[in-house]
Amino acid sequence: AELKTMAEKENPTLKAASALMNSASLGVRSAKYGFLPSLSIEANYGIEANAFALHSINAAEPEAGRLPNLGFTLAFNLSVPIFNWGSTQSKVRQAETRARQAELELTHTQRQALGNLYTLYNEAVAARAAVDLARSAADLSTESLRLVNLRCKAGESTVLEVVDAQNTLIDARNTYDEAQVRYRLAVSALQSLTGGF
Repeated sequence: AELKTMAEKENPTLKAASALMNSASLGVRSAKYGFLPSLSIEANYGIEANAFALHSINAAEPEAGRLPNLGFTLAFNLSVPIFNWGSTQSKVRQAETRARQAELELTHTQRQALGNLYTLYNEAVAARAAVDLARSAADLSTESLRLVNLRCKAGESTVLEVVDAQNTLIDARNTYDEAQVRYRLAVSALQSLTGGF
């Protein structure tokens, strides 16, 4: 259960699929905003004259005196969507289709990650059992070699039996080393899926 929780939080593939799902749901919401009226306000403030000054005399009306050059405009624009040949509905359907596709991809990615998690976890458990078994076999081979050496020194066994016991010990140690490598690879593959633990 802990590994499953870690995989949900730390797996970059799941994070990317989840972000894609969130983006698609925001796209649907954004497309639905096309049905709502929009209001825009534009404000301009600045100099409205040919002279770059705060006050100047208008050449067409010099009797008016010095007039201010600063001015402003304020424009409001209200757009109410009434008919747009179905383009808003089309955008909403496309966004909903993208959201469904992102949801399916997220579900597929979650199932694939969960399957990989179970596979890698079972492989790690089996590799750990193989390590324990290989360690036990190596210990038994070491003890067998010790006993064969004692019997050889006592003259009760031949040198050939000692060589066989040494070969058995070497094979057992090689098997133990291979089991350790397999276990470490399984754990590292599990960590790549779940993050460090």
